[in-house]
Parts: sequence; C-alpha cells; structure tokens
Amino acid sequence: MNKVDLLLVNANVLTMDTQFNQYRHGAVAVSGDSIIAVGNQSDLEKEYLPANKIDCHGKILMPGLINAHTHVPMTLLRGLADDLRLDVWLMGYMMPVEREFVSPDFVRLGTKLACAEMIRSGVTTFNDMYYFEEDIAKATAEVGMRAVCGQSIIKFPTPDAKYYEESLEMARDYIKRWKGHELIVPSIAPHAPYTCTPEIIQACAALAIEFDVPLHTHISETAIEVENMRRDQDMPVVPYLKKLGMFDAKVISAHCVHIDEGEIHTLRHYNAGVSHNPSSNLKLSSGVAPVKRMLDLGLNVGIGTDGPASNNDLDMFEEMRLTSFLQKGVSGDPTVLPASQTVLMATRMGANALHIGHITGSLEPGKRADLILLDIDRLHNSPHFGHDPQGTYAQVVYAAKASDVSDVMVNGKWLMTDHNLLTVDEDLVLSASQDYANKVDSFLINRESSVLSKLIAIGGAAEEESFEVQAKVRVKETSSIIEKINSDEVEILRKRHYKEYDDYFFFQDIEQGILRYREDDFIEENGNVGNVRSRLTLIGPTNEGNFGQEVLLSRSRYLAPATQTLRFYREYFKPHLEKEIEKDRLRFLVKYQNTEFFINVDEIVTPKIGYFLEVKSRTWSRDDAENKARLVAQLIQALGADIEEATSEDYIEMVH
Repeated sequence: MNKVDLLLVNANVLTMDTQFNQYRHGAVAVSGDSIIAVGNQSDLEKEYLPANKIDCHGKILMPGLINAHTHVPMTLLRGLADDLRLDVWLMGYMMPVEREFVSPDFVRLGTKLACAEMIRSGVTTFNDMYYFEEDIAKATAEVGMRAVCGQSIIKFPTPDAKYYEESLEMARDYIKRWKGHELIVPSIAPHAPYTCTPEIIQACAALAIEFDVPLHTHISETAIEVENMRRDQDMPVVPYLKKLGMFDAKVISAHCVHIDEGEIHTLRHYNAGVSHNPSSNLKLSSGVAPVKRMLDLGLNVGIGTDGPASNNDLDMFEEMRLTSFLQKGVSGDPTVLPASQTVLMATRMGANALHIGHITGSLEPGKRADLILLDIDRLHNSPHFGHDPQGTYAQVVYAAKASDVSDVMVNGKWLMTDHNLLTVDEDLVLSASQDYANKVDSFLINRESSVLSKLIAIGGAAEEESFEVQAKVRVKETSSIIEKINSDEVEILRKRHYKEYDDYFFFQDIEQGILRYREDDFIEENGNVGNVRSRLTLIGPTNEGNFGQEVLLSRSRYLAPATQTLRFYREYFKPHLEKEIEKDRLRFLVKYQNTEFFINVDEIVTPKIGYFLEVKSRTWSRDDAENKARLVAQLIQALGADIEEATSEDYIEMVH
C-alpha cells in the first residue's frame, strides 16, 4: 500500500473536474500540500495507508471556493457609507477615509479580519486589489490562505504612493520578491481605465508580461464609464484597452457589466478572465452583467464579492445563489445557469479566470489540497434526495449557507476544524477593528463641515491632475504675444475665445481651500455668445515646488458641474468672503517641443489689473511635471515675454 499523510473518508465528494465526477461514498488522499488521489472510499482504502484518517460523516467534500474579486482590507470600512451614489460613496467617503487611515497596520488587520470571514464561509483563494499589497500578502500567507494579490496603480495620490511612478516601482519590487511563493501569486492592478492614464496602463501591462503575472483591473462597471469612453475615445472600453496592449498580459477583468458581444469575443480571444460581482453591482445600481452570454461564448467567468465596503460581506454562498437567480430572472428562463455551472464558476472556472487553474479549483491528483467540508444535515437543507446527481449541486447553491462550512484546508493544512479557526485570533481582530471604527467615526464627525464633502454630495465631482505647471507674466500689450503664437514658434492645436466670470468663495479655515464658481461664455467669430458653461472648482492650498524661474504647483483640484444658481451655492457653502473676477481670454492649445501646453492671453477686466500671458499644463506624473516646468520658461521667452516677471499666483491671489 502507498503511504499518505491523510485520508478523508465517508464523504460526498464533488470533484469539480472536467467530467464533474462525484463520489457519493468517496474519499480523498492527501500528502504534503497536494492531492494524491480522489475516488470511491473502498478503492482508496485498499490502495493507501494514511498516517491519519478522518471520518467526514457524510458531509460534502468539495474544492474551496474562489473569491475572484475583492479588496479585503475594506472590511474595516464595512457599513461606513451605504445607500449612496457610486461617486458620492467613493469620493465623498471611501477615498478621504483611506487617505487618512490606510497604512500597513490598517491593511494587515483588515486582511486578517477578511480572512477569518472567508475561511468561515469556505473560501480558500481570493483575488485582491488594494494599497500596501505586500502587507496584505504577508498577512494572508501568515493566516495560510491562497491569494492573487495585486498592487494597485492609480493616477491619483494614494495612501502608499504620492504619484504613480512610485506605485509602479513598488509593484516591480514586490513582484520580484514574491513570485514563486507557495500561497501568494503577486500581480499588478491598474485600477480602471478612467483612473489610469494610457501610460499607466501600458506600463502595467509591460510589467505583467515581463514577470508573467496576472493583471487585475475593473472594466465597464457602470454605464457612465462606457458612455464617457465612447465620448472621449470614440470606442468602447475593451477596444480601448486592446489598443493599449493590456490584453497581451494575463488579464483578470472585474465586473464587465456593460460589455457587448464583440467585446466578449475579444476577451475570449485573449483568454482574459472575468469576475462577476452580483451583490456589489446591484447594491451600487451598476447593472447585471451578461454572464450567460459570456459563458456561452467560452469565457472563464468567476464569482467575486467585491470589497466588503460595497457588498457588505464576503459570503460566497450568497454570491453563488444570487448569480444563478439573476441570470434566470433577466433571461426569463429557469433553466439558465444550473447549479452545477454556478458551483463551477465558484471553483475550477474561477481559478481559471485567475490564471491559476493548474494549482487549485478542483479535487484532482496533483493539485493543491484546497478543500472544504460542508454539513448539509441542517434544518434549512433537509431532507436530501438521491435520485438526481444534480441535486447535490442544487443543495450547495440554493440551500446551503456559509455557516454550514465546518472544516477548511489550504495547501494541505487545516485552517478551520469543526468550526474553530486555527490560524486567526478572531477575538483580537474583532476588538482591534472596532478601535479603528471609532477613530473613523471621529474623523467623519469632524469633517461634516468640509467644503469638499459638500461639493462631493452635489454629485459629479472629479479630481483633476495632481500636478499643475503654471507661470504667468504681466505684459504691457498682447498683440506681439499673439503674433508670436501665430508664427512658427509653436504649433496651434486649438483656439478659443472666452468671457469668464469667476466668483471665489473663501472660508475662515484656509485648509478648506478656495471654491470657484465659473461661467464661461464662448465667443464666436462674429462676437456673439455661443454656448455657456458653468462649473465649480475646489482649489486646495498651494504647495509649491520651485524649479528656477518656473514653478511646479501641486494642488488638489476637484471639478463639478454647476447646475444651480450662484445664489444657491452662496447659501449652500456659506463662504466667509467672496471675490469676483471678470476676464477676456484667448486660449490656445499648442504643441511646443513635442509637448502640449495651454497658453492664455488675458485681459483682467474686473478689477482692472492689466494684461497677462499665462502658460500652464497639468499632469498626474511628477516626472512629467518637472520636464514641463523646464519648458515653461523657454516657451515664455520664445513668446517675447520677460521670464523674470513670472509668478505662480492665481489672479485671485493678486487681488485678495
């Protein structure tokens, strides 16, 4: 007889292999971290001599569940802000709280809390995207779970990086050191097309390809995301990402709620995995993904919970049930997505979607011993019928609950036995997580008077580029400047003429920044007013970095459409002081030394402070900002102005 470490007997084994083999009186042999054999109990008992034999008492023995998309440290933000629009939820609550609190300690604690919850609900592997991802990987490995851990890359300043180049370097270092780990698959995670520049996406894809690791991103989660992409790039999201070369990497696409059949074919062609997140998509009113069509066309579609701040739990049994019911409901066909296929999505197909199907996802010889025991002898899952082999899958999807999971093994090691967690101190993480919640509560109470919070609450706010290169020079007249602009010194890409009416709101707390209400009147060639645009801009306190005569401004800027009257905003924000500026502006978008700049030739009408030449550009990249800062002085001189007269002050700062 062959010796093995463990033989699990008296189990109803669901292998989830390609043949959907099921053994009513089955057994599984394990040695070290791997499965040695799966089959009928009588056969395996004859062939294998175990060091330890465990009677499963008729429980379902199946592969551990795969949570194909989440942000696990956000367990510490669970229930923070519910029943809100996505933009209000994300920008008004999540991002400000994350900037304030997210740290290595925060993500380690949040990860352990999440791991405890997932182990109790039968999850053995999850796919994560967040900040300080290496600390998440360390906490996960310490607990003993398997995970694909993606370092987030985003164009905004984040809790772990001031600019995206720093995030990329962090990701490279992390991937190099963790590749080949027995439990952790390191990956890179550009957040989404609308939060990453083309340069970020291309750099992330190149890094993923270089190290042969997955690339995890959000794709087409909301209808407005798709509409904006069509408006700005004249194509849907998937073709845009294909154009940037993202799909040359091993992509894991979260959500894919609003993709068409052509995009599904593209994802299938590139073997991209998809993570369907039904609870989160419904709670945030994002829609219902075309899962049936994806499956029909051969995509590997896994199931995820998304982050526990937008779900609000990590219960994969709930997600399986909802996945099946949603597809039946939207199709009008009760035979759509039968239970066996749903379990497949949560196990082997989910592993394939994460590009780790060779490691886990089914009970087969050679794969890692990632398995769970499910007790179905409960009131809510009784009685049992044996005439239909599909009945066991139906019990798992339609009747079983996370609390029915009694035992969990990952990589051949028990993480939970008889409902007792073995690798997480549950009481400790619960106490520590409540301490964080108390601190977040205090923070939110103190910022209720925040101007930014009020701006976000209006809706439609978006953060602008982090770095603004800006210099302006007072000039005696503008005709010579305009003549230079129209010469061969620069290439004019676009020209506009505006009358701009600005109202600035000042607040007693200068850290609140300055809120500007602007009405842009577009002046046509005949002198008539064409369209009129109104918007709000919250300008954070200036943080200047000097580069000789040029000035690199780092300011937080948030834009929002102004759909109400000036009187409304005056009463809504209650400023301490208000100032007005009226200007006549000729604006040029130009290319100078292969770099784009805006040139404004301004006459300040109210108050009458004269004529100015202003050169500016914005970017998410500090390196790019420094390069542009060096070019600003050259461009000002090329236009015939005196660089010694340059200033970084806004007009309102000149008259304040």
